[in-house]
Amino acid sequence: MQPSPPRDHVTVGILALQGAFAEHQVMLQKLSLKRRVVVVLVRQQEDLDKCDCLIIPGGESTTIALLARLAGLLEPMREFLKTKPVWGTCAGAILLARWVEGAKKGGQELLGGISITIERNGFGSQVESFEAPLEVEGLRESNCAFHGIFIRAPVVIGLSPSPTDPPIQILSRISASLLPASQTVVPIDEDDTDPRDPRTIVALRQGLHLLTTFHPELTKDHRFHEYFVQECVLPTLSISSPPPE
Repeated sequence: MQPSPPRDHVTVGILALQGAFAEHQVMLQKLSLKRRVVVVLVRQQEDLDKCDCLIIPGGESTTIALLARLAGLLEPMREFLKTKPVWGTCAGAILLARWVEGAKKGGQELLGGISITIERNGFGSQVESFEAPLEVEGLRESNCAFHGIFIRAPVVIGLSPSPTDPPIQILSRISASLLPASQTVVPIDEDDTDPRDPRTIVALRQGLHLLTTFHPELTKDHRFHEYFVQECVLPTLSISSPPPE
């Protein structure tokens, strides 16, 4: 029996229950890769079942989790991330974390795909949103800063991988001078992206999964979307079966 020829496309799912999912779709449609990118807006399990990977957008993390439970998607997403790449941006980063602080009364349901503790709205309220140039490891033209847009952004406050977890790779940090005064846990010295302070981390990768506390989808720069597909998703397709059409 002849092996099946490789697919000419990759199917990227975007959780489309609340938040900036349409903006992610626009960015993905700008990509020009060797494999065509097919976008699926995920609103139920049969949508998820078609996907090679998933993006969880920014928005309101508690609302997204509630709507995902009502749609019967929470447990399927937890199973999905065990074998397929997931990228969480802002609210999506909260959902991807294993532990959260600052949750609303009643708690916060999480997917738990990345071994970090994250604080909701760690940078403050909407009026304390800000923008900053970011140096990002692994991006195409990495010497060209990526424009980070932080809107009620969460803050990474701890890395806690177990010995059996994949290592955590830090992709980008911000200057500690941009942290709220209450968030600075080490003195700011000449190296103001001090690696002892996890709260300066704004982009990281663990195994298959990618996390950004900011909003790449709100820029005109699609390099993060390109990175996710090229570096996190495409390598998995050569070792996994294609999803059903």
